Amino acid sequence: MRHKLRPYLEPTRFIDYNTDSVAEFAHEASDAAKTEIDTAVDLYYAVRDRIRYDPYCVVLDPEHMTASATVDTGVGYCVTKSILLAAAARAMHIPSRLGYADVRNHLSTDRLRQHMRTDVFVFHGYTELLLGGRWVKSTPIFNRSLCERFGVKPLEFDGRNDSMFHEFDTHGNHHMEYLRHHGQFADLPYELMVTRFQEHYPHMYGSIDPKVGDEFTDET
Repeated sequence: MRHKLRPYLEPTRFIDYNTDSVAEFAHEASDAAKTEIDTAVDLYYAVRDRIRYDPYCVVLDPEHMTASATVDTGVGYCVTKSILLAAAARAMHIPSRLGYADVRNHLSTDRLRQHMRTDVFVFHGYTELLLGGRWVKSTPIFNRSLCERFGVKPLEFDGRNDSMFHEFDTHGNHHMEYLRHHGQFADLPYELMVTRFQEHYPHMYGSIDPKVGDEFTDET
């Protein structure tokens, strides 16, 4: 069984938990003496709330998409924050893998919609952790302070139940709609992601700059 799980425990090009920064992040977030589930919960909240969410920080340079780069900058979006959680979990000997889906974000800001020219976010990333003998989905994307400003309930995670985006916000408005799932991967399928970005955001691909405009939190 452990042999089959090896791809979900090893360091990879993007899930580089063998770097000092990721290892330190994981061990600072949780105590190795805790149960596996409690450790996973600690890691989830560390990624969710310590790494600020910003959709304008999308940079398709592979070096900017590693777990260590996200720790170093303290900023990420769905793809990079899910990679960091996967890396932190493996650093604590918890098997992890990455999942991707296309979603329609009903609460996107006007400026972000103009920037993307759509409310569909392709290749939205989340993390799956092997806990209690089953793969549990988790989405450590929107930090608590951002959710409070948008009127969206922060996604909680107990290590036993899937934690995916809510369909509605706290006021009953549509929030997030899952349109298409792309499956699970042992590492970021970089070429596939770039292809999807090229297909859906041709006006942005190749010109995405980490310093585009102001911070996303300024729009709320």
